[in-house]
Amino acid sequence: MKNIQVFTGFSSTMLEVGLAFVPLAVCFVFFQYWTLKLSRARFANMLKGMALAFIGLALFLQGVKVGFLPAGEVMGESLGTLPHIWILIPIGFIIGLSTTLAEPSVHTLNIEVESASGGYIPRKVMLYTLGLGVGTSVAASMARIILGIPLWYFLVPGYLLAFILTRWCSRPFIPIAFDSGSVATGPMTVTFVLAITLGISAAMPGRDPLLEGFGLIAMVAMSSILAVLVLGVFYGKKEQEVKRELDR
Repeated sequence: MKNIQVFTGFSSTMLEVGLAFVPLAVCFVFFQYWTLKLSRARFANMLKGMALAFIGLALFLQGVKVGFLPAGEVMGESLGTLPHIWILIPIGFIIGLSTTLAEPSVHTLNIEVESASGGYIPRKVMLYTLGLGVGTSVAASMARIILGIPLWYFLVPGYLLAFILTRWCSRPFIPIAFDSGSVATGPMTVTFVLAITLGISAAMPGRDPLLEGFGLIAMVAMSSILAVLVLGVFYGKKEQEVKRELDR
């Protein structure tokens, strides 16, 4: 059995996270003494929270390097050699859905949306909407790899549809939708699902990983926007029905 060195290269991972955290910490301390003027207890608690976030992110990225990326590559290579290649489409949907349910940034967005809307947009509704959107995009990416369809065949109609949906979408959902595109393409999707698609395209004969393997993140971002906009259309219809009832 191969011996896995879990903390190999952990110092470089901590350095990368530190370079990202230091500017944020400096800005926070600067604004604390300039405008915020928080109490000492609250200021200390926020610094402790930032320290915990630093440690958690460093451990998470180290786990990604040691576990998620190699596992994704191995799974992709195995899936790419399946005799019934069309089964990759439902498998892709399941992987996309489950990855979104585990995406930390998605949960953060859903909590903020529910809080800002006063519970009008429940976090579970947003979570499953994004999960279905990402699952559909990963399934479509699998079909794109199998058939060799160019990426722009999906992106151009998809973004045109997104701008059309804004016409009937409830207005609060428009900015949420376009933020959801970047939130759904978080570390879980980028590291795990992208590694799987690259492994599949590398294992399939006649497929170039640079052409078919990449483009998944763009598909996920687009599908997340579309999914939330469609949800906004349903909310818009509901709002119109309530308004008509009140006008009677």
